[in-house]
Amino acid sequence: MSPKSPSLVVATLLILGGAVFGVLGGLHAVYTLLDLRDPRRLVPVDPAVRVAMAHSPLGISRGGTDVWRAWVGFNFSHSLGLLLFAALAIGAGARVETISGAIMPALILIGGVYLVLALLYWFRTPAIGVAIGAGCFLAAWILSLK
Repeated sequence: MSPKSPSLVVATLLILGGAVFGVLGGLHAVYTLLDLRDPRRLVPVDPAVRVAMAHSPLGISRGGTDVWRAWVGFNFSHSLGLLLFAALAIGAGARVETISGAIMPALILIGGVYLVLALLYWFRTPAIGVAIGAGCFLAAWILSLK
């Protein structure tokens, strides 16, 4: 395989895109963990809102949990999803010569869904990161078609 081999470039793009999603997922998990002790990152700016969340049962739980605990759980599970997605992309990049033809379209689809969510509901920094990661997947797929 030469240094300019399309498969090497495709592999690099998949690994790079996966790494971006991995960094985002890892940071999200660390920030959520740190917020358990000192809530100041992924929390409402107004402390009264967080207190209200902690004292408000989640409707679907019938009193089994409150909105704050659900929020923390959603953040951890979101982080886990990003980390697993990153592992899939990095694994695909490491095995670019033998991956299924459906992997890259799946990465593009999932990355695109994350991008839509980021643009609609998140803030600028993760949206930029998601756009870069999804763009890497799209570029890898286009190059793999040649």
